[in-house]
Amino acid sequence: MTLMLLVLIPVIAALGVIGTPRQHVKWVALIATVINFLYSVILAYAFKGWGEGGFFFVKSFNWLESFGVSLGVGADSVSMLLVLLSTMLMPLCVWGSFSAIQTRVKEYYAWLLVIEAAMIGVFIARDLIFFYICFEFTLIPMYFLIALFGSNPMTRVRTATKFFIYTFTGSILTLAGLIYVAWACASQNAGVWTFDIGTLTAFAADGGLTAREQGWILLAMLAGFGVKIPLFPVHTWLPLAHTEAPTAGSVILAAVLLKLGTYGLYRFLLPIVPDAVITYGPAIAVLAIIGILYAALICWVQTDVKRLVAYSSVSHLGFCVLGLIALNPLGLQGSVLYMINHGLSTGALFFLIGMVYERYHTRDMNEMGGLARRMPVWSTFMVFFVLASVGLPGLNGFVSEFLCLIAAFTATPDNAAYPGVLGPWYAAIAGVGMIFAAMYLLIMVGKVVFGPLKEPRRHAHDHDVVTLPADLTAREIGVLAPLAVLCVVLGFQPGIVTSAMEPAIEETLAVYPERVLAVEEIQTAGAQSSSMTEVAIDG
Repeated sequence: MTLMLLVLIPVIAALGVIGTPRQHVKWVALIATVINFLYSVILAYAFKGWGEGGFFFVKSFNWLESFGVSLGVGADSVSMLLVLLSTMLMPLCVWGSFSAIQTRVKEYYAWLLVIEAAMIGVFIARDLIFFYICFEFTLIPMYFLIALFGSNPMTRVRTATKFFIYTFTGSILTLAGLIYVAWACASQNAGVWTFDIGTLTAFAADGGLTAREQGWILLAMLAGFGVKIPLFPVHTWLPLAHTEAPTAGSVILAAVLLKLGTYGLYRFLLPIVPDAVITYGPAIAVLAIIGILYAALICWVQTDVKRLVAYSSVSHLGFCVLGLIALNPLGLQGSVLYMINHGLSTGALFFLIGMVYERYHTRDMNEMGGLARRMPVWSTFMVFFVLASVGLPGLNGFVSEFLCLIAAFTATPDNAAYPGVLGPWYAAIAGVGMIFAAMYLLIMVGKVVFGPLKEPRRHAHDHDVVTLPADLTAREIGVLAPLAVLCVVLGFQPGIVTSAMEPAIEETLAVYPERVLAVEEIQTAGAQSSSMTEVAIDG
């Protein structure tokens, strides 16, 4: 069994779509994504890393061997969870597009399959160059999905271009930082280059990089991963891209593509530049908190429901980053769990918005309201997934937010087990974002779902219109139901995920306790020396 099949199956299917008759294209794409999901489930069943550290299914295929480049793949428990999230969502994205996409269907489904291959490649890569190729290649299919299938023909190309330039520019800087790590490793290894992620991580953990070098590499990584998350203030591309993207594109953006940034922080930033993370962690946490509060306040004034949910992603991903920077197991468990939970609940919200858009061709809250009278099934799902996003106890969002906040609260230098560089104030201020989220999401539900019925005049679009019933079809319920079930399961049994990844997370954090204490001792000694100098001067 090999992980590479998870990449090859959608690629082969994308090529097969080209020669498939138009009326059968969507079924070929659906069958391919279902097969890939079932194969990922088989791999997960055979995976020996649940509750264990280390990587499994590790294989390396010769590529540019003379330059130290190989197609290395492998997965730990965190990687495997994100692979399962990706493969589970893709059949739903394809199935959910059956009525929405009526033109250029071959291009649409081919690009969906290509982006699935690229996303999975990011999570299973164990070679730096292979990781970067997959990381960057996600931009190409998403660019075409927005530019060709965006909702506004006048602005969709410009929006796609902005998305591409933002993320590509940041990623180039990240590549430069990672290449520097490989060069530094080669300099201490008789000039022998390697891009194996495990080798480079071990080199950095053994003190192969100075504090100054780590600072610059941290900045380079944040340039690419921070844009992808997106972290304040490089977040402005996301609401535009979400608003223009087709429904499946928005679901993929929110559920998986944004997680490539947080996964990059987990996989590269934390193990490679630990001293820089300790030094600049508070500043990164401040940016995350600003994003939490700033985006939440912007959500209050939105009238476009899709733009509101897009800005909420900026706010929610701030909690992910805060959990990572807490530098303790609770924080990393909460962060990874948040990646999964956000993918489920926010992805479902974008599905729901797309289903309304297919019927009314508007997302303006001023033009529609009281839809519970016309669409009771849709409204039930809408309220459910909003409560999951708000963090209602018993649903999936609560546990991950709670873990991230508790982790930040306890991430103090005097924490005996896992000392950190944050503390109660970081958690308290970030916690206000949870209150804001409840307010703007529940206000949105109150306007759209409840109250007197208000429906916009139906009108034709610039493509073939498929007549849909007022409420959800069996197909649309089938798209939403698995997500709802998982929200309940992870709400009541989050330990299924957290216990599975605990050893892998502890391996990532192994270098931190001693380093945090060492930095604290240096800072304390410096403060005491400064105090003694002031006393001597006064004397």
